[in-house]
Amino acid sequence: MKTNDLRKMGEAELQTELQGMLREQFNLRMQQATNQLSDNSQMKKVRHNIARVKTIMNEMKGAAS
Repeated sequence: MKTNDLRKMGEAELQTELQGMLREQFNLRMQQATNQLSDNSQMKKVRHNIARVKTIMNEMKGAAS
């Protein structure tokens, strides 16, 4: 997901997006543990997307203060 798209979202939408990404990360970890994960680069992409969402959430908190 693009950073500009995330910046347009509200705090509740970002929280929902973050929960979905964390769930996806968990599922990928389970697939990796059972040797069912075919594309290991998915793990890296999900981690980067989680970091993007958290960064934007922190920026929003800082701007509100």
